[in-house]
Amino acid sequence: MHRSRIAAAFMTGAAVSLLLATPALADDATVLTTDTLAGPAVTVGDTISASIVTGAQAVFATAAGGSNGMKCNTSSFSAVVNDNPAAPGAASLGSTLAVSNCTVTGVPGVTGVNSVTISNQPYATTVASDGTVAVTGTATAPISATLNLKSLLGSVTCVFVANGNAIAGVADNTDNSITFTDQQFNKSSGPAACVANGFFSAKYTPVATSASAPVFVN
Repeated sequence: MHRSRIAAAFMTGAAVSLLLATPALADDATVLTTDTLAGPAVTVGDTISASIVTGAQAVFATAAGGSNGMKCNTSSFSAVVNDNPAAPGAASLGSTLAVSNCTVTGVPGVTGVNSVTISNQPYATTVASDGTVAVTGTATAPISATLNLKSLLGSVTCVFVANGNAIAGVADNTDNSITFTDQQFNKSSGPAACVANGFFSAKYTPVATSASAPVFVN
């Protein structure tokens, strides 16, 4: 009996030591971390952001995968972190997009871009553990882009709304990026010079915190 008690005590102590020595699992991390996978949590209330890579463009094409349309040399994505739960799960953010320094090619009658305004921001956004990024508007505050364009007949204003009032992207830990590809917008108002649809594509990297720490998705 005495030997049994000693053995039991030894096994209990060994188990406790093993638990204490085991590193935290990835599931202990939050959805958004900094520096590494399963690293420190991105703080709720912090702003994460990224711009397109120098030499790249944010494109609002006239057809999916097309080369004609509006191309912007300057664009950024930023988002305030509203909730960052344990992984696996989905972090909640309020995101904003900005585009500028734009030109137009291949659109009949349109010669340039005066301005681009993204309305009703910030948008409700989630980043899930599988890398899915979902940006959504509301019925009263849709995801909307107003393009003021130069045409042969003067300036024209075209308003586009995201198809289904949502756009989707993909987060990639390889380069801490968020990529949107051929996200469809439909013309809400504007003259014939405005195309019927636009397809938004852009890659933002590296996504980082306000302290310039890279952001990872768990």
